[in-house]
Parts: sequence; structure tokens; C-alpha cells
Amino acid sequence: MTDKKKLQIAIGKRIKELRESKNIQQQDVAAACNIEKSNFSRIEAGNTNPTIYTLSKIASRLSVSLSELLYFEKTKK
Repeated sequence: MTDKKKLQIAIGKRIKELRESKNIQQQDVAAACNIEKSNFSRIEAGNTNPTIYTLSKIASRLSVSLSELLYFEKTKK
């Protein structure tokens, strides 16, 4: 697995973790960010490389800073 893919998966897991901790549905975040639900699902699954702008919109909807959204432990190789 490439480093890029590992990073995408880590970001997706972090988004899902934050979203679930706030009891927010995928469709609600997707709608607030003007993202198709299927695309948001792909972000959470680590199957796409979201832009910083998209991550910023997601962070805003989850009421966290962008740095908090991107705060996760780096996994070992």
C-alpha cells in the first residue's frame, strides 16, 4: 500500500470517527458541504484524495478546526 493511500485511509477514518462521535449522519455532512453522499462515503473509506478546501468544509460542518480534523496518529509501515 502506498503512503498516499495510507494517508487517505487515515484521513477518512478520522472524519468518520469525528462524525460518529457527534452523531451526525453521512448525508447531513455531505449536504452541508455540497458533496454527493457517494463521494463523501468514498472520502471516509479512503478511496479518494479530497482537496484542502473539501476538508475545510467537512471540518466546519463537524465544528472542528482543520488541524483537529487532520490530527491522527501516523501508522507504522
